[in-house]
Amino acid sequence: MADGLTTLPIAIEMLDAAQSSGLDLEAALNGDDEHLRPTEIAQPALLFVECALRSTLADDLDIVAVAGHSVGEYAAAVATHALQPAGAMRLVIERGRAMAAMHEGTMCALIGIDVEAATAACADAQRETGEIVVVANHNAPGQLVISGSTKGVDAAAQLALSRGARRAIPLNVSGAFHSPLMTSAAQRFGIVLDSTALSDPHPPVVCNVDGNDVQTAAELRERLRAQLTSPVRWIDCVRRLVALGADLLVEVGPGNVLSGLARRIAPDVRAMSVSTPDAATHLDVAAVAG
Repeated sequence: MADGLTTLPIAIEMLDAAQSSGLDLEAALNGDDEHLRPTEIAQPALLFVECALRSTLADDLDIVAVAGHSVGEYAAAVATHALQPAGAMRLVIERGRAMAAMHEGTMCALIGIDVEAATAACADAQRETGEIVVVANHNAPGQLVISGSTKGVDAAAQLALSRGARRAIPLNVSGAFHSPLMTSAAQRFGIVLDSTALSDPHPPVVCNVDGNDVQTAAELRERLRAQLTSPVRWIDCVRRLVALGADLLVEVGPGNVLSGLARRIAPDVRAMSVSTPDAATHLDVAAVAG
């Protein structure tokens, strides 16, 4: 997924930052899926690709705001100059390591159920079992992810299925991300976050924690601190981007999952993906012709 990106100036800067943090990211990017799958590798790899691709876009795009899903929020911060690329890389490496160290719990995707019903199923499962389980990702209408202890997630999934969810799909993750079980990881990561310089973002970043656009470094730091234990409110993020005036939503990074979600959240707004340098060079034409 990094083909054509590793020689860009921003890429060299970020690879050097990763190396100084003890991660040979270039070797991982040249490996197979198994080399990239671990959380502590996948997160910096995604950041790298997203930031490198963003650097290939035209400088004169009229961008009203940016957003990123989970770790993608750090690439969004780089795009707004709130974080420097090397600093973001060091932050995300520590974030991935802190999260990978938390082995308790799991996650499960729920298909065909709304946020309110899924939240109620989690609350009922917690009450019945005494286990932790919460809605962790509000990805799109009818597509959610729950997170928590294994017993809690299993109980909530069964309740959701009994209440109309079409499918419950266990996810291959190493922990209960975006849940209270990440509290220790968030505390460890918070120390690193506090020591990292942040600037006011321009344009604003629409943040996962609450779906609001933030325009100061202090606001952004607060949201990043809360992100590990809070749900990713992606539905709210996309709707806020549209409310701020976005008439084209561009996913920058490997794949097209987020642009697909965006079409479901805001079907009246165009969405497209940029996953290669070639696609980046054609963005202006696509935006005008689309």
